[in-house]
Amino acid sequence: MTTPVSRSTLLQTMKSVLAAGFGVQSSRNRERDFSGNNPVRFVIAGLMGTALFVLIMILIVRLVLRAAGG
Repeated sequence: MTTPVSRSTLLQTMKSVLAAGFGVQSSRNRERDFSGNNPVRFVIAGLMGTALFVLIMILIVRLVLRAAGG
């Protein structure tokens, strides 16, 4: 009899991608992520997180340049 593999929820996936991005993911969560989860979910979440990070950086730079009179 096999034990069912629990899939990560969307929130768990986003938290794992964020923690991995900062390099602070726990080994327990990493093992959970690599056991039976679809890697496409993590790739998509990583790409979305990266795009969001880039957009936030662009917004910050524009705000700073506008405040500096440029």
